[in-house]
Amino acid sequence: MQFSGRRNKKLIPDHHAELYGHCLQFYGQPPVENISLAEFETFAVERLKLLKTVENIGVSYVKMSDPYKKKLEDELKKLHFPYRPAADDLKSQIVPTEHEKRRKDHISHFILRLAYCQTEDLRRWFIQQEMDLFRYRFSELQYYSKDKEKEFLKENHLHYDTVSDEEKSSLMDKLIRSSFYVSGPKVQDLEFYKVPFQDALDLVRSRKVFLRGGFAFIPHQEIVTIVLNDFRTRLSKALALTARSLPVVQSDERLQPLLSHLSHAYVGQDYSIQKNIGKISLEQIDSLSTKSFPLCMRHLHKALRDSHHLRHGGRMQYGLFLKGIGLTLEQALQFWRSEFIKGKVDTDKFDKAYAYSIRHMFGKEGKRTDYTPYSCMKVILSNLPSQGDYHGCPFRHSDPELLKQKLQSYKISPSGINQVCLRDFNSAE
Repeated sequence: MQFSGRRNKKLIPDHHAELYGHCLQFYGQPPVENISLAEFETFAVERLKLLKTVENIGVSYVKMSDPYKKKLEDELKKLHFPYRPAADDLKSQIVPTEHEKRRKDHISHFILRLAYCQTEDLRRWFIQQEMDLFRYRFSELQYYSKDKEKEFLKENHLHYDTVSDEEKSSLMDKLIRSSFYVSGPKVQDLEFYKVPFQDALDLVRSRKVFLRGGFAFIPHQEIVTIVLNDFRTRLSKALALTARSLPVVQSDERLQPLLSHLSHAYVGQDYSIQKNIGKISLEQIDSLSTKSFPLCMRHLHKALRDSHHLRHGGRMQYGLFLKGIGLTLEQALQFWRSEFIKGKVDTDKFDKAYAYSIRHMFGKEGKRTDYTPYSCMKVILSNLPSQGDYHGCPFRHSDPELLKQKLQSYKISPSGINQVCLRDFNSAE
C-alpha cells in the first residue's frame, strides 16, 4: 500500500475480479494500490467500528444464534461491509457497490493489522474479532451457495481429503454415533473430511467427530471449524511478520501517530456533542448505578459512596462517564463536593484541590479540551490500578475469586457467573 499525492494507480480489472470474487477473504494478498491518507484513516476507523460491533454483539447474544446473525447482518449493512454471497453483484451501480465494499473490507483489514500487531493483547483481541466475523461470513456462504463455498476453498488452497464411499460404509455406525444430527441415510449423502486431529481440536474436545489413527472424520457442516483454524493460524503468522516490519512503517511520520492512536481509539457515540446534558438528576444516580451502569462504573460508584473518596484515576474514569450520561458541570461539582465532604475533605479543600480537575474534564480549564468518556480499550490498557485504586476493568484487573464474590453480591445466577468467569479466563490466556 502506497501513500502519495500522485494520481491513484488503479488495479487492472482482472486482478480486482480475482481479488474480490467473494464476500469473505483469507487476506492472503496485501493491497498494492495507492490510497489517500484520508481514505486510509476512514477505512481504519470504520474497520475498528466493525470489530468493536462484532465484540459487543458477541457479548449480548449467543454466537451464531439467529438473533446474533440478524444483528450482525444489520450492522454490516449499516457500515457498508460485505456480508453474504446473495449480495454478490460486482456490476451493481448501487452506491457503495459490492466491489467498493469488498475493497474497503480488504484494505481496512490490512490497516488494522499494522495497528494491532504491536502487543500480545492487541493481537489476541484482533484475531478473536476477525475470527468471529469470518465464522459468520463463512456460515452465510455455506447456507446460500455451496458452489461458492467450494470455489472459495479451492482458491485459498484449502484441500481436505474426502472420505470415500467405501470407507464411509465401513465406518457407518461410528460416524453416526460420533456426529451430531447425522443419520444412516445422511451419512451416504454427506461429505466427510479426514484431517489430522490437531487441526480440529475444538471438535475433538466437544466429542463431535470420530477419531482413528490420528485423524478426525469431520462432516461437511462442521468444516467451518477447520477452515477457521487455518484462518487463525495464517492471521497469527501474518501479525507476527507485520510486527517485525513495523519499525519501517512507523518511520513514516504521516502514519505513526494514526497507528498509535487506533488501538486506543474511542469509536462509540460522540459525547462531545452534548445532547444528553440535563437528562438525568443527581437523585437518579444511585438507582441507575444498580440497574444500568456497567460493572466498572458500578464498582467505582459503590467505592465512592463507601469511602467518600476516589483517587485521580477513579475520578477521571467515573467523572467522564457521568459527564457522558448527561451530568452538567454544575451537577458534577455538586455531586463530587457533597460526597467528598462526607469524608476527610472540607469545602475549602475541595474547591482548591479537586474542583479544578472537574472543570478541566468539561473543557473549562487548561487547554479547554472537551474530554470524552473512556472506551473499554482505554480502561483496560491505560493507567492500570494499584492497591487502593478502584478504576480499571473488573473483568481484566480483578482477582477471579473477588470478581466471583462481587457478581454473587449483585445476585447474578451461578450459571451466569460461571459463564462470565470462564469467558474472562479464556480472554486472559
